[in-house]
Amino acid sequence: MTPPTPLAPLTWLYVPGDRPEVVAKALVSGADVVVVDLEDAVAPDRKGYAREATAELLAEPQPVPVHVRVNALDGPYADSDLGTLAALPGLSGLRLPKITSPGQITKVAEHTAPAAGGAPALYALLESALGVELAHAIATAHPALRGISLGEADLRADLGLREDAGLDWSRSRVVVAARAAGLPAPPQSVHPDISDLDGLAATCAHGRALGFLGRAAVHPRQLAVIERAYLPTACEIEEAERVVEAGAEHEGALALPDGTFVDAAVVAAARRTLSLARGR
Repeated sequence: MTPPTPLAPLTWLYVPGDRPEVVAKALVSGADVVVVDLEDAVAPDRKGYAREATAELLAEPQPVPVHVRVNALDGPYADSDLGTLAALPGLSGLRLPKITSPGQITKVAEHTAPAAGGAPALYALLESALGVELAHAIATAHPALRGISLGEADLRADLGLREDAGLDWSRSRVVVAARAAGLPAPPQSVHPDISDLDGLAATCAHGRALGFLGRAAVHPRQLAVIERAYLPTACEIEEAERVVEAGAEHEGALALPDGTFVDAAVVAAARRTLSLARGR
């Protein structure tokens, strides 16, 4: 059986499916989830090889959860990707690119369920204005859907954006839609400049402030930066412990000695902070 995904994955490392040697390194990189990419990272004449190499890998359980980003559902490769991979024992999830409607999720779930003995875990990537506009409908399309996130490169092009700040409304929209649907907070989209670790840290801090949890990466050197950015700090852990302790000692709302107001929602948030810190 494939090992369960950790309580709160923070790092999702993308690797090209047509490079098995790179995939092998990713599996021992420390990433919480390895995402084998059959879509953008693989040239058309390598699609078949990438699919078969991935199938060979996933014929056995893997030491960390492995997701596969299949090709676009309206293209010529997706049916073969799904048919070949959906039932393999080493697969932990299918990432579906360029989703624009709830019906796409339902179709994939129904298509893969018979061979897999139930639909595998599905993750929708919203990469267009239409996908973002329908975020909540997509997030609630089928019980097999376990998460949504943005594909910011395609979305930026679709919206004609030149400045990163133009994506913030879409980011918040996806965070709210995920939580409203009862799904985990989404991870951020990739930071494509693998040499810009300072920029990665800064944009992770911004993403965390918007409500994201963790981030996709395209190189192992990005993993530690992402994890540091998203793990609670020592001060945050201390504050959360203080809030939880106070909540256990008093029913209802109260004010701490420093004036901090504490109610049930604040205690719940503090417990999430401690859960994240202790789950690493």
